[in-house]
This record gives sequence, structure tokens and C-alpha cells, in this order.
Amino acid sequence: MTTMGIDPAQLSDEDVVRELRQLHATRSDTFFHGSDDALAHHTSRTSELEAEYLRRFPDREIDPARLREGARQRS
Repeated sequence: MTTMGIDPAQLSDEDVVRELRQLHATRSDTFFHGSDDALAHHTSRTSELEAEYLRRFPDREIDPARLREGARQRS
């Protein structure tokens, strides 16, 4: 599937983060109420932007509480 929008590689770091935040904020509404095409586009665009973010920030900060060991400590 080809998505619409600017190639994520051409976006600034700030734009990639802003776009990702917007997509994550609208995910539930798209999932529960969007058409099949809207959901497929949303999924594809999110995947593109997430891949670009991970490419740019492979050493992003990982919250230890989000790891399996952190979850065990909370239990």
C-alpha cells in the first residue's frame, strides 16, 4: 500500500515526533470508527513514521519500568 504524505525521511525530527504523537492520539477513533481504507492508511503511515523514528534514534531512552523486569518489580 502506498501512503499519502511527505516521505518521513524528508521530515525534521520535530515533525516526525509531532506526526507520531498525532497518529497515536487518533488511533482508537480510527480503529473503532474509521473505514477499512482509513484504518489501513493509518496503520501504514504509523508504521512508516515509527520506522523512521527508530532509524534516527536507535538508542532512544528506554524506561526500565516498561521492561519485563520492571513489570515484575511492580507486581
